[in-house]
Amino acid sequence: MRIARDLHPVAWWVWALGLAVGTSFTTNPFLLGLLLGAITLTVLTCRSDQPWARSFRLYVWLGVVVVVVRVLFRILLGGNAPGHVLFTLPSVPLPDVAAGIDLLGPFTREELLASTYEGMRLATLLIAVGAANALANPKRLMKSLPPALYEIGTAMTVAINVLPQLADSAARVRAAQQLRGGPEGRFRRVRGVRRLLVPVLEDAFERSLALAAGMDARGYGRSGAATPGQRRTTGTLMVAGLLGVVVGVYAMLDSTAPRLLALPMLALGTALALAGFVSAGRRVERTRYRPDRWRAAEVVVALSGVATGAGLWALAEWDVAVAHPGVLAVPVVTLPALAAVLVAVVPVWTAPPPLTARSREVVAA
Repeated sequence: MRIARDLHPVAWWVWALGLAVGTSFTTNPFLLGLLLGAITLTVLTCRSDQPWARSFRLYVWLGVVVVVVRVLFRILLGGNAPGHVLFTLPSVPLPDVAAGIDLLGPFTREELLASTYEGMRLATLLIAVGAANALANPKRLMKSLPPALYEIGTAMTVAINVLPQLADSAARVRAAQQLRGGPEGRFRRVRGVRRLLVPVLEDAFERSLALAAGMDARGYGRSGAATPGQRRTTGTLMVAGLLGVVVGVYAMLDSTAPRLLALPMLALGTALALAGFVSAGRRVERTRYRPDRWRAAEVVVALSGVATGAGLWALAEWDVAVAHPGVLAVPVVTLPALAAVLVAVVPVWTAPPPLTARSREVVAA
């Protein structure tokens, strides 16, 4: 029997980012639907019972809203694309300054499919990020960041933890209102949004103040001792590395630029930036209690996400008809494409069981 434990949070984020990168390389609705199914199955199997694990449902609803809004915007700003007309709305004439933009008018089946495919791709990206937020422990994620990103990691951890905290606050407020005999019915629930919103925001604000006070008491945000020379060295390395990366990326995108400014400059800028990170990390004087370690399960989970992203990238490069089927042909799924997507569910069998109240009792026993 596998022992229940929390997987390394970076492994979950690498897995989710790999799926998000792979999603950006396809508009095939079948592949996107399979990716959504793989993400949902992994979250339902591997998430714990902590407050941040309850935020996945909110991301799913956000994805549904994205698809609906994308279709509505296509109806509002339709391009009058040729095809089978589903319905026709009265068009709004615009001045010559807005040439090329059409308001309302005929809406075709091809426009509906195109907007749905694009909305599904964006929704899958958001849900992949939501899966990482629901699976990874944000506090352990902050602890795993390098010292140079300590302050930035603290701010990011607080930011990504807002939505799970709001979901937990909403659940507790709704439970309290139901115990007090709150109003029932759809119309009363709509009118009772104010009664739910104000306590949720108040609770979130109080918890944010408590978190800020606790972080200040533990020394978060306080810089370590550094001489002026060390600060200048760190700033020079960071600025030079940033300039090198910018010049290298521009040279890679511009085919007319000298090749010496492409990969060599990008590598030099990256090296200088890493040196700046190391120099900045020496100013942060903090210790780690029981640091998280990478084991075989973490490596397999991270590699499964990377494999999905790489597989869909290869599909977009060598089989464009499957990755981007368009709206005039029926989308198809080949065996390589199916294999690239199904790799994403490997964490269901390789990740350790999540820590829940029951599993903690078993571990304690």
